[in-house]
Amino acid sequence: MSGEVGDLIIKWSGQEYVISGLVETDTVADLKDAVFKKTNVLPERQKLLGLKIKGKLPDKEIQLSTLQIKPKTKIMMMGTREEELAKVTEPPAVMPDVINDFDIEEDEIAIENREEFLAKIEKRIKDYEIKILNEPREGKRLLVLDIDYTLFDHRSVAETPAELMRPYLHDFLKAAYLYYDIVIWSATGMKWIETKMNGLGVSSHKDYKICFYLDSDAMISVHTPKYGLIDVKPLGVIWGKYKQWSAANTIMFDDIRRNFIMNPQTGLRIRPFRKAHFNRDKDSELLKLMWYLEDITCEKDFSVLNHKDWEK
Repeated sequence: MSGEVGDLIIKWSGQEYVISGLVETDTVADLKDAVFKKTNVLPERQKLLGLKIKGKLPDKEIQLSTLQIKPKTKIMMMGTREEELAKVTEPPAVMPDVINDFDIEEDEIAIENREEFLAKIEKRIKDYEIKILNEPREGKRLLVLDIDYTLFDHRSVAETPAELMRPYLHDFLKAAYLYYDIVIWSATGMKWIETKMNGLGVSSHKDYKICFYLDSDAMISVHTPKYGLIDVKPLGVIWGKYKQWSAANTIMFDDIRRNFIMNPQTGLRIRPFRKAHFNRDKDSELLKLMWYLEDITCEKDFSVLNHKDWEK
């Protein structure tokens, strides 16, 4: 008699779905059918990250007992419903120069100096533990990068994460590594950061190294009069822990400007990378940013630069 696998948790599109009732003799195909009933993502559209045998994704005939999945295991899924995929097949509009995001006014930027928010940063400096992957190098500037829509289209469907990778990603990181230590900061959990970086081949690349990852726990909440409570990425958390970096030698790339509202002079908002299958041959954002990073290395103080005009 087959034992039950126990509840599994599928994390997809910002939500978690509990899959119950599976037994050890059920197959990967049975699991995908159960996921389909919960999410309406067809089995053939599902990419279940973390299910591997000897480094490879299991065939659909493989029994769940072979995978040795523990109850309450969280499995990240990539995939798109058919109705959403139909929208993607429409001819893409030209990406506008102005991205749909909070229009942060100049008088709101003063929140970077508010004592209550600076106190939150001090608490993160004290309590947040950074796991160093590769030691910082003496004399290197700091480049902080977002993941979703910056390096990776996390909404489109694909067989492998590499298919959703932004063009020139590895060339960009290899070139940046010559002058900058690189930190990845995503508004997600550490598990998902590691999964995405492994899937994109970033964590194991031989030509560059990532210094460390920061997740949502390193962010703080701030209140703005116009938009209410928002979560942001204060670079002061890094600067408080590593004195060799500051506003003078740090730059952050993100597709959402509000993420660096506490460091407005240090952030550079880039165009989001969406609809990877249709924009893969058109998107050259990282290639141009690679040249920009090299150009500004001669500057002694990044804080005097206006990154809004980076393309000029």
